[in-house]
Amino acid sequence: MIALPLAEIAEVVGGQTHDIPDPSVQVTGPVVRDSREAGPGSLFVAFAGERVDGHDFAAAVVEAGAVAVLATRPVGVPAIVVDDVQTALGALARHVVRRLGATLVALTGSAGKTSTKDLIAQVLRRKAPTVFTPGSLNNEIGLPLTALSATEETRFLVLEMGARGIGHISYLAGLTPPKVGLVLNVGSAHIGEFGGREQIAQAKGELVEALPSEADGGTAILNADDPYVRAMASRTKAKVIFFGESGEADVSAENVRLTDTGQPSFRLHTPSGASDVTMRLYGEHHVSNALAAAAVAHELGMSADEIAVALSEAGSLSRWRMEVTERPDGVTVVNDAYNANPESMKAALRALAAMGKGRRTWAVLGKMAELGDEALAEHDAVGRLAVRLNVSKLVAVGGREAAWLQLGAYNEGSWGEESVHVSDAQAAVDLLRSELRPGDVVLVKASRSVGLESVAQALVESGAEGEVSAR
Repeated sequence: MIALPLAEIAEVVGGQTHDIPDPSVQVTGPVVRDSREAGPGSLFVAFAGERVDGHDFAAAVVEAGAVAVLATRPVGVPAIVVDDVQTALGALARHVVRRLGATLVALTGSAGKTSTKDLIAQVLRRKAPTVFTPGSLNNEIGLPLTALSATEETRFLVLEMGARGIGHISYLAGLTPPKVGLVLNVGSAHIGEFGGREQIAQAKGELVEALPSEADGGTAILNADDPYVRAMASRTKAKVIFFGESGEADVSAENVRLTDTGQPSFRLHTPSGASDVTMRLYGEHHVSNALAAAAVAHELGMSADEIAVALSEAGSLSRWRMEVTERPDGVTVVNDAYNANPESMKAALRALAAMGKGRRTWAVLGKMAELGDEALAEHDAVGRLAVRLNVSKLVAVGGREAAWLQLGAYNEGSWGEESVHVSDAQAAVDLLRSELRPGDVVLVKASRSVGLESVAQALVESGAEGEVSAR
């Protein structure tokens, strides 16, 4: 964080100082909510959770070097006491962002946010120091913490914004006002919470509504291939740039193909020129993500050649997202178990099919959460797609939703041993461990709550160390 005296922080967050002998002492280190991350010069934010209360660690963090604690009550060590820690954290982030000279890029969408954010960051940091959201910490706590990790040297701040309802993105954009806003897509993720795609579009479009006008430097980057996103152009006063395969796209791709290993290759077109890209990531769905990242980079002054080189060298920065491991015995494990929705599930299956040409392919799939009334139809559709893509074997893991996956496969013509329903992760591991052969490709994917990353981890460890159970 940029260095700030405790007195200024207290004023910004509307708090009272307690047990602070010298209010001019500065916070020079990070702002953290995990006591284990506290160190010299840091500010510890004491959240009170259901099982753990950060206030209980106040003395320990100060002993570790923290300058003070942001708290809701006096804690016997230097503290700034506020009515609500989350509100205070947001106010501090807003203050720091205003002080920074950085260009703030915000992005949202139903699928691909984290992968695209990682691509944008890897491209932009070739141009100037860049800070970006770690993992998918995209909510009202993670986002301000990320913003507060920027320093005086930061030139680009890339923030992922998630939403579970109307008004969430407006709130986040108010904490960290973006200059560039990117909307990837409007899909089925969280449709059970929102009630429909129209409501999801309303929520995601709050990002472009928050942008400054074109005269003030605002730019909205929109997916021309998604009608819900394309329509958001009418909701902003910012400059509008389209990306995608549509003829009206300003940033597009031609000659898209997949390599023999399932990695996308294409010719990138931008308003400033064209250049060839061959990505290290797996799956054709990354082409759209790459075009979105290219549109951002173009608007921020990078040439087509610079962008193409950066995209070709970019890797996956976040765990369990098409994480590919080649076992010594020739089995390929694709761990995409961080999360799942209908769009990302179908994209992962297509990537599996591309990677597995001439090899046996396994799709180990589990529940897609928060689909509401659409759950049965969407799980059925994924099971059917696995059959249409000639996936060798579908392993549906879990309860009702897994049964729907297998039912879809069965109704599409998958009989006999082509699909199987198992009760839990350990049963899936036992099955795979007994039936996998050298050269097989295994995709593991489900919503985060299912915890199927344990299957992928067990398979990787089995190949290296022998019999390992799912944890």
